[in-house]
Parts: sequence; structure tokens; C-alpha cells
Amino acid sequence: MDLARDLYVHTSKFPSEEKFGLTSQMRRSAVSIPSNIAEGSKRGTKKDFTQFLRIAAGSAAELETQLLLSKELFGFDNEPLLDILKEVQKMLESLIKKL
Repeated sequence: MDLARDLYVHTSKFPSEEKFGLTSQMRRSAVSIPSNIAEGSKRGTKKDFTQFLRIAAGSAAELETQLLLSKELFGFDNEPLLDILKEVQKMLESLIKKL
């Protein structure tokens, strides 16, 4: 959830015309990651949990793309967020393999 919180702070610096565009999409992607992990963990089966982890991994890939795009568009330093995101992606991969 740290990633989602940090992303909210980061995107508050985006241009106001992006409020309903890239800012909104990035925030939804960031929130989707821990939300899917939480939901999947309560589903009761490894198969369901794995499926929700894959959805979370997909949201992480979306967020990575959006961070790269925002860097190109606005010139923001996204490296700290990308570093956290890479760690999250590694943890998701590892957990999916273990299940």
C-alpha cells in the first residue's frame, strides 16, 4: 500500500488538466495492486488467489507503463516509484510461482 500512497502524493503534482486522464488512471492502477492481493487472499483457494495475483501483476505492468509515459510527458523523476514497483513485481512473481 506504500506504493499507492506514494503515487497519490506524486500525481498531486501533475497538471490539473490530467486530473481525469493519466492521474486518475495511474491512481486506479496503483490501488488495484494491493486491492487484488487482499481480495484474492480471502477467496479460499490457491487457484483463486493465484488469479488475483495475476490481475495485480497486470495492474503493476500498467502502472509501470504509465510512470514511463508520465516521465516523458511531464519530466517528473519517477525512479523512486519505479524502484518500489519493481520490488512489488518481483514479490508478485515469486508468490505466483510458489502457489
